[in-house]
Amino acid sequence: MLHQPDPSLQLVQQYYTHFNARNWEGMLACLDPNVQHDANQGDTHYGLEHYRAFLQHMDESYEETLTDLVFMSNETGTRVACEFTVNGIYKKTDGDLPTAIGQRYVLPAGAFLEIRDGKICRVTTYYNLLLWIKLIAESV
Repeated sequence: MLHQPDPSLQLVQQYYTHFNARNWEGMLACLDPNVQHDANQGDTHYGLEHYRAFLQHMDESYEETLTDLVFMSNETGTRVACEFTVNGIYKKTDGDLPTAIGQRYVLPAGAFLEIRDGKICRVTTYYNLLLWIKLIAESV
């Protein structure tokens, strides 16, 4: 029996391909207009305009590429999880976080995404913030 590609997995893989290409508009095109965004260590926000502002802020402060991506989905294709390694450069000080001086970091992370009507309607990202702070301190 031939295995059919999972459209939800393909959508999330495309979303992260856009991330690595820094194609923010491509990422936004994968999202539902009312996308729920649960950022690590932050509040829940909704909508493409918030997500666009979030991407712009992240692009100003960080340069990141994701490697070692592993994708998993449930049987119905409504949930996708992704584990990955963040390879980054801290370019510009982000709020009350430590001062940015171009520190490099490699950090394990993961995300949980919900799919509805062929679009990503929820993105929840997790990483260890204390580990990230330790890694940028050691990178100086």
